[in-house]
Amino acid sequence: MSSLNPYPTYYPVRYDYVSQLPEGWKLLPNIAIFQERIERGHEDEELLSVTIGRGVIKQSELDKKDSSTLDKSKYLLVHPGDLVYSMRFRQGASGFSEYKGIVSPACTVLKPKKGTVINPKFFYYVFRTGFYKNYVERFSYGIADGQIPLRYLDFKRMYSIVPPLSTQNAIVAYLDRKTQQIQEFIQKKERLIELLENKRKTEIYRLTSKGVHSNVELKKTDIDWFGEIPKHWGFSKLKFIADHVSRGSSPEYVSEKGIPVISQAVFSSGFIDEEKYKFQKKDKIEKFKGQLFPDDILIASTGGGVLGKSYLFQLNGEYIADGHVTIIRDSKKRFFPEFLYYIFSINFHLIEGFLGQGSTNQTELQREWLRNMRFPIPNFDEQKEIVSIIKQLNNEIDKVISKSLIEIEKAKEYQESLITQVVIGQLKVPELKKEALTL
Repeated sequence: MSSLNPYPTYYPVRYDYVSQLPEGWKLLPNIAIFQERIERGHEDEELLSVTIGRGVIKQSELDKKDSSTLDKSKYLLVHPGDLVYSMRFRQGASGFSEYKGIVSPACTVLKPKKGTVINPKFFYYVFRTGFYKNYVERFSYGIADGQIPLRYLDFKRMYSIVPPLSTQNAIVAYLDRKTQQIQEFIQKKERLIELLENKRKTEIYRLTSKGVHSNVELKKTDIDWFGEIPKHWGFSKLKFIADHVSRGSSPEYVSEKGIPVISQAVFSSGFIDEEKYKFQKKDKIEKFKGQLFPDDILIASTGGGVLGKSYLFQLNGEYIADGHVTIIRDSKKRFFPEFLYYIFSINFHLIEGFLGQGSTNQTELQREWLRNMRFPIPNFDEQKEIVSIIKQLNNEIDKVISKSLIEIEKAKEYQESLITQVVIGQLKVPELKKEALTL
């Protein structure tokens, strides 16, 4: 933003946190700029979705359930160049449509008011700013967090900044170019993270199935997911190397703080999320079968999404696992716990072979099947060496990923700040050499 300068002159206004606008810019009620488009009965048009991150896109681009059997007679028609927002406007669910299609009747479709010449995409950039989303909240009514509808009757009472058309066009051209550059930077960083995660998984798999030395003699196994393993390694069922493979307990929750309960939600993101703690009433912890100890391996064992996710528990103190978590423990220290954890951490899809229906008809991990699952077992010293190498690998990868995530966050913050400063007139973008065609 250092290459952009303010406009030559400003005049004072009272508009949310905006205190001044460039000369020639206006502050107009939305009813003077937009009108609602209400066109129904176009069931054969393509379905569109209003997303938080990508604006208006084809629903076919989303991984959503088939809605072909829905009654779409009341769906709203959208034309290219229209603006659309949903009940999640406050969260950023608004967009400029490049497509003709239909959207849910819960959305609002806007078109330029008859006789008004604007560049609708300028207002798309206005709508996605933090200050406008906060402004929207004051005119919205509802009880569901994040699903507070902004009725058109209230939207039209709101005000928007309206620069001259030539300035709108220049701003759109500038922000289109800059946001594309920023998004390309973010995508490169996200791709780097994806490649590093794949490298992590590949290396952990290689080390836990082939060992440290590349020239070691291998032997075939009858387990597809391991293939060949070093000839000197053994195999063992889990029940012979872990003396404790069982579910946690069903806690008696209390509102005040007691014994923290480790649920699937607490560890399924790869770390202990203390904000998701619930608490068991204080009692003698020894009576709970779900009592946890350092080096316990936890497996998410019920439901969709997180089923099969694992975590190596390392906390000291009083903790218990709930009944949706399987605890694997080797009290006799016959294996290096981190070695077995790393096998689970990259192969959680293997759990699919040990699933069944629980008493509540949810998909669940079956304990006896898991106990009979076979694992390659190097000697203890080799397990320790493999774990040491994996830890070093993880540290190196985590440093790069952490740096990339910070860079992504800074890029997003820069983009948000740039858009805001430009659309409220605090920074002047270069004029177009040839005025862009209006939409």
